[in-house]
Amino acid sequence: MRFKLLLGLAVIWSCAGGDSGEGTPSTSVFEGARLIIGDGRVIEDAVFVVEDEIFAWVGSRSEAGEMLSGESVDLSGSTVMPALVNAHFHLSSDRAERISQLQHMLYYGTAATISLGLDEGEVGLRMREEELADAARSQSAGRGITSPEPGRTEVPYWVTSEDEARAAVTELVAQNVDVVKIWVDSRGGSYDRLTPELYGAVIDEAHKNDLRVTAHVYSLEDAKGLLRAGIDIFAHGIRDTDVDEELIQLWTNRPHVILVPNLPGPGFPSDLSWLSGTIGAAELEEMGENQVERPAAQEAFGIQARNLLRLHEAGVAIAFGTDGSSPWAAHLELEDMVRTGMSPADVIISATANSATLLEMEDIGTVDVGKKANFIVLDANPLDDITNTRRISAVYLDGEAVDREAVGFQLLGG
Repeated sequence: MRFKLLLGLAVIWSCAGGDSGEGTPSTSVFEGARLIIGDGRVIEDAVFVVEDEIFAWVGSRSEAGEMLSGESVDLSGSTVMPALVNAHFHLSSDRAERISQLQHMLYYGTAATISLGLDEGEVGLRMREEELADAARSQSAGRGITSPEPGRTEVPYWVTSEDEARAAVTELVAQNVDVVKIWVDSRGGSYDRLTPELYGAVIDEAHKNDLRVTAHVYSLEDAKGLLRAGIDIFAHGIRDTDVDEELIQLWTNRPHVILVPNLPGPGFPSDLSWLSGTIGAAELEEMGENQVERPAAQEAFGIQARNLLRLHEAGVAIAFGTDGSSPWAAHLELEDMVRTGMSPADVIISATANSATLLEMEDIGTVDVGKKANFIVLDANPLDDITNTRRISAVYLDGEAVDREAVGFQLLGG
C-alpha cells in the first residue's frame, strides 16, 4: 500500500512554518482518504491535520489550501474512520492481563471501553487514570449488583433487601465507579431475578448520587419494569420475545435511554480467515471447525435482530458492545448489527459517536476539530461492506501510529 510506504513522511512542522523545536506543536497532515466522520458525514478526498494529539483541522482537499504546501501522509485509496468504542466488555482484574487485553483491543481498532460489573479489587478503578502505551482507554463499573446466584461468580454484590441494594450503591459511589451495573435475569429459571423493588432501590440510590445504571436484561417484562423505574442504559437487547407497542411507548417517553444490543452469534458459519496471523494456526483451525449451522442460535438471533431493528427505526439511541473479553469480537458484532437490517453507516455511528456519548467521553467518537486523534486506516470502504473494518492498515491513538506489529507478535504468544 502507498500509505505504508509514506508513513515515515508524516510532517512535523510548527504552526508558523518554522523549524520544529522544544515547545513547538507537532503537526501531521493526512490527505486523500475517504473520511467517515462517525456521525453520518462522509468527506471524499479529505484532508485532516493532527496537532498535539488532537484533530486541528478537518475538511476536503478543495478547502485545504496552504495546508498541503508541505509534505503529508498520502492516504489515497484508503478509508479513515474513528476508532471504535466498546460500551460493554469484561476486562481481567489482573493488572498485566488487563493491559494485554487493552493493547489487543487497540490492535483491532477499539480505543476505549468499559468493564461492566466483574472487576475485583482496585486494579480496574486505578488503571483508568493511567496512560498506557498502545492500549485502549478504560472505564469500570467495579462490582455489579444482582440477586444471589449460587454457583456463578461471587464478584457482584448479592442483594436480597432494599437496604442491601442501597448499601451496595453507597460503596460504589465511594469508589467513584463510572456506572452501576445490575443483572435482572433468572438464568432460565435457575434463580430468583432481581425484583422491581430491589432494582428500583438501586436506580433511585444511584440517581441520588448522579450515577447512571446499566442493566443486563433478558425479558420484555423486565425491560418494561426497568424503563418505568428510570433505567439509563440497557446492556443487552430483549431476548425472550418480540417487543410490543407498550415497550416502544415507554422508551419513547424516555428518549435518553440507550440500548447496547450485544447480539448473540447468528448461527451461521463465519469466515474467520481474517484472524490469520494474530491467532495461532491450530486455534484458528479449531475455531473454523466450530463454524456450523445452528438452528436454535438462528432463532435466538432472529428475535434480537427484529427487536434491534424495530427499536432503531423507532428512534432509540443504539450504542455498541460485545460482552465477553475477545478483543476482535467487535468486528463480528458490527457484521451482526448490519445483518439485522441496520445500515453500515448507522452501525458505525453506534460503534463510535453513540458509544462515546454513552461513556461520556466527549473527546472521542468522531473525527472533529478538538477531539483526540483516534482513528483507523482501512484498505477498503466499510460503508460498502461492513466487514471491511477488518482490513486495517493502521490504528492511531492520540495522533500516534500504534505499533501493531509488536502487539500482533504478542497475540501469537511471542
